[in-house]
Amino acid sequence: MNDDFDFELSPDQWAALRTLRNPVANDRLSKAYLVESLVKLGLVVITDGVPAITLIGRKALVRGSCRLLDLVA
Repeated sequence: MNDDFDFELSPDQWAALRTLRNPVANDRLSKAYLVESLVKLGLVVITDGVPAITLIGRKALVRGSCRLLDLVA
């Protein structure tokens, strides 16, 4: 099994994915197209009209966070 999740997301998509980490703070995102793009990638699901991050989305976020830190350094 390969757990290599490598997504080329825009900075706005990364920000939207980070916002969805915490369901309590998960208010409506101002840019619905970002959520739609994340749904198409399987990183987010919509349940009862509320977006929620998937397991794949969490793994991509953790992996992507490390890669983003490397870019900043």
